[in-house]
Amino acid sequence: MSWRVHWRRRVEGPLLTPRSFDLTVLTMLMVLAVHAPHLQVWLTFGLGSVLALRWWQRRRAPGKTPAWLKLPLIALLTLAIVTTYGTVFGRAPGASLAVGLLVLKLLETETARDARVGIAFACFALMAALLFDQGLAATLGVALGLLPVLAALRSLEPAQAPATLSRQLLPGLTLLAVSLPLTLFAFAVVPRLSTPLWGAPQDDQARTGLSSEMSPGDMTRLLVDDSPAMRVSFDTAPPPRGDLYFRAFVMWNYDGTVWRASAPYAKPEPVGATDRVSYAVTLLPNGQRVLPALGVPLGVPDGAMLRAGRVLTREKPVDDLLRYRLTSALHYRLGATLGPERAPALELPAGLNPRTLALGREWREHFHGDTAAIVGTALALFHDGGFSYTLTPAPLGRDAMDDFLFSTREGFCEHYASAFTVLMRAAGVPARVVTGYQGGFWNRMGNYLLVRQSDAHAWSEVWMTGHGWVRVDPTAAVRPERVSLGAAAAGGGERPWYQDAWLQNLRNRWDIVNRWWDKGVVGFDALRQRGLLTPFGVEQTDNQTLAWLLVAGSLLFGGIGLAWAMARRQRIDPALSALRRLERKLARAGVARRRGEGPQHYLRRAARALPGQREALRALMEQYLQLRYAGDEPADESLRDFRRKVRDFRAARVVQ
Repeated sequence: MSWRVHWRRRVEGPLLTPRSFDLTVLTMLMVLAVHAPHLQVWLTFGLGSVLALRWWQRRRAPGKTPAWLKLPLIALLTLAIVTTYGTVFGRAPGASLAVGLLVLKLLETETARDARVGIAFACFALMAALLFDQGLAATLGVALGLLPVLAALRSLEPAQAPATLSRQLLPGLTLLAVSLPLTLFAFAVVPRLSTPLWGAPQDDQARTGLSSEMSPGDMTRLLVDDSPAMRVSFDTAPPPRGDLYFRAFVMWNYDGTVWRASAPYAKPEPVGATDRVSYAVTLLPNGQRVLPALGVPLGVPDGAMLRAGRVLTREKPVDDLLRYRLTSALHYRLGATLGPERAPALELPAGLNPRTLALGREWREHFHGDTAAIVGTALALFHDGGFSYTLTPAPLGRDAMDDFLFSTREGFCEHYASAFTVLMRAAGVPARVVTGYQGGFWNRMGNYLLVRQSDAHAWSEVWMTGHGWVRVDPTAAVRPERVSLGAAAAGGGERPWYQDAWLQNLRNRWDIVNRWWDKGVVGFDALRQRGLLTPFGVEQTDNQTLAWLLVAGSLLFGGIGLAWAMARRQRIDPALSALRRLERKLARAGVARRRGEGPQHYLRRAARALPGQREALRALMEQYLQLRYAGDEPADESLRDFRRKVRDFRAARVVQ
């Protein structure tokens, strides 16, 4: 072996055993798994293929992947990410690049040093997954991802005998369990910061939720999305399902394809409330600035503003869990007078949807501007005209409303709200589109309303003299179950599994756990931390008090851990226990161990005193030193062999 190979082996460590390499591959696979929900599908599939091929290649012939293949793969990864995202900076492209480079690192992983570098970076990549999702399932996934990390590091220690995968993973699970109390203590007392320690652009992260724009067909992804949008707790009994309309965006501008929420005026309309309901909303991150409100909001939460259309907004997007309280009116008189906004509420693009516009003008002439009669005729058209509710409607052409009303006659809430509003404007009735959420599931166990993304809905508002803006839901004329029973019932024919009682029960029970997690863990902010010691008579816990608690608690946990480790080592250390047994045998033979005498000196002295057993004692001494000092943890087989030899050792009496 040349001096270069000698030097490299001393610096980088020995070659990886098959088990160590397998655990390293499992670590990379766990990183890829926790990042898969926000990675591009092609990237997840490609990196998974690289992992599988690398594992298969090393099984056949250990060795690093040649540079002529590795370097082009790195260049291809970078180019693909830049092409997809336009940059390598930000959460989504940065995570994609980090996970990709981590997997490609495996192509040159052959020694213990290579494995340790990759595993250390894998720990960072695991934690980075929490930048995208801090839910309970995601956190448990990251925690489980630490098991192969600990097992892989343990397998890299010297003198580790081969073991089954379960025996490799079990010590890591024990370490995680032991570290849990200190983790919980640190979570409670580490001072909370008003901003994170790092920042990253947030526009690169696609969020699920309503949008400030709407065109027929856009909500399909929401209507099949079962993830929670918000949770609502009422101060009194919950309102009837038919009143559960949560207002988000009010849309005025229509270009023939897309509705946009750009109001023609800034001030909110005055509202006269006939009833009031108070409630608290826990809004999950959605990347939007709008705050959904039941009915029409009568107040403004802290940090929010009331815009035109009685829409609540805030300056910053909702990128973290947000809680706010509101009082709303379920029955109201909104905007009793109509001023300059009348013209925008009647505007339609020229040259589009001629048949729809002609039908609206026909109604206006026939009913002489009677708004109630026009609205009733439109709803009767949807109810009796052969229209159907479906989440997979036929595509629409340039004259989308003409195609929908006179050809396809199938769609969901966006189609009906859009067509109804266009008909109203064509008939001379001021109208606008409103999007938000309708309905939800009342969780009796948790006493709160769970609103999912699949409860997203669109409806219309028309202005009537003497009544102001009045809500009209044309979807209810086609599929009443959408309002009376909820989105699941309306779409149940296309997703029969969705209505299975056991599945719905499981989903809703699991949401109680998620709610507890969001409230107790994700929502544990600086304000709640300052009241941490209130039960002990401390009204406000400042950062200095928290720092002292952290120091004192760390010392306490450290002392307990040290005492436990020392007691455990003295109690169950099999090598030391076997040595004590050998000492007792030698003491009975007349060779007692002196105070302060090390095991090596003692056993050498015993070998001189017992010349007939010199070789046996020398072998026991060398084996004991190997067990205690050659590695962090001796192999089980070596320990059993040492204990057996000590048990079989018979010491002769020292001749005086």
